[in-house]
Amino acid sequence: MTRSELFAQIKAKSSYLCVGLDTDIQKIPPSLRNEPDPIFAFNRAIIEATQAYAVAYKPNLAFYEALGPKGWESLQKTLEIIPKECFTIADAKRGDIGNTSGLYARAFFDKSASGLDFDSVTVAPYMGEDSVKPFLAFPGKWVILLALTSNVGSSDFQRLEVVKNAEVPHARALFEQVLMTSQNWGSHDQLMYVVGATRADQLQRIRELAPEHFLLVPGVGAQGGSLEEVSRYGMNRQCGLLVNSSRAIIYASSGADFAERAADEARKVQQEMAGYLETYL
Repeated sequence: MTRSELFAQIKAKSSYLCVGLDTDIQKIPPSLRNEPDPIFAFNRAIIEATQAYAVAYKPNLAFYEALGPKGWESLQKTLEIIPKECFTIADAKRGDIGNTSGLYARAFFDKSASGLDFDSVTVAPYMGEDSVKPFLAFPGKWVILLALTSNVGSSDFQRLEVVKNAEVPHARALFEQVLMTSQNWGSHDQLMYVVGATRADQLQRIRELAPEHFLLVPGVGAQGGSLEEVSRYGMNRQCGLLVNSSRAIIYASSGADFAERAADEARKVQQEMAGYLETYL
């Protein structure tokens, strides 16, 4: 999916909502557990209920890999039923030396090899350029690089001050260096960045460093991030945001009405986003 195609969907739906498919077998409604594939049955109902309001879907790979081969099968079937106009994200957070990263990229981007054909994958930048570039070698695919996350431990490394060389007059935070250096590896038509919604105070600085890139923003909803602040400080001329909500939508109800309640929650977020698009775009 190209940037222009993604932006067209944002405009068509007045939404930049990404629904996170963090599907936990322990949390899905008991009524689904007798299904041949409970995970897929749950995902299918959620997708059908929310596709009018969402422009992207993001399966978190841990929830599928933990189930072994059956989980991988559920993931593949889920990917196949996501509407083609929706952007798909493999939330895998991969990153390793070059030849290994190349195989990870094939796993998520090469349908003839793995059965999967995601639009994008989340990647950890810690090992540097040669661990990221193999993902960028696939035409039309996106890398979503971890930049500034919302977890408690993010300050252990991401906010550390670094000086690249003696000519740099002021120290930068490590996440700022990630943003600046990685833009030499690929264009804003290939690279997005993960920025946690609970780091909204940093969005202005991030937009200074990466004005044209899309940002994937988790942490709105159950984690307490402010959609208004994210929208005000993070939006650019093509929206430039995919705001993820997982638990607040997919687990809005544990009863038989789970899909209807998910639709209600997704609609509320979409309606709020429509207002911000009108105000800030």
